[in-house]
Amino acid sequence: MSHSTNYRTTLITVAADCAALLSAPPAKPGTVAGMQYEMLAARPYQLTSDELLRAVEQARKGADAAARLFDKPQACLRASPLVKQYGFGLHHDAEARVALVPVESDEYARLLADPEVKKRPGMRSSRN
Repeated sequence: MSHSTNYRTTLITVAADCAALLSAPPAKPGTVAGMQYEMLAARPYQLTSDELLRAVEQARKGADAAARLFDKPQACLRASPLVKQYGFGLHHDAEARVALVPVESDEYARLLADPEVKKRPGMRSSRN
């Protein structure tokens, strides 16, 4: 069975305990956060969450690991360091394609206010 992390017409909001008041690109390019950021910044609304996670897995662990990634449930982008640490929301359009949305942007405010867009909170880093 294949599992999916895709959302449609949904904004994953910045985590409630994210310390970043303004979005900022991750400083280390080879990290999960760095790879997710690079791919989404270069290709807004071109990758689904599943495609992004598979591409990062392939870059980190190879094609075999990427091919088996969704054999078991995976954490969705609500657990991404981009929403937990770096001040980015992640908008999924009607076709489940993802784009970065800086927390300080007018677009983030617009999506947050739009009743047609579902909101899912980014996962907190701490349990408190």
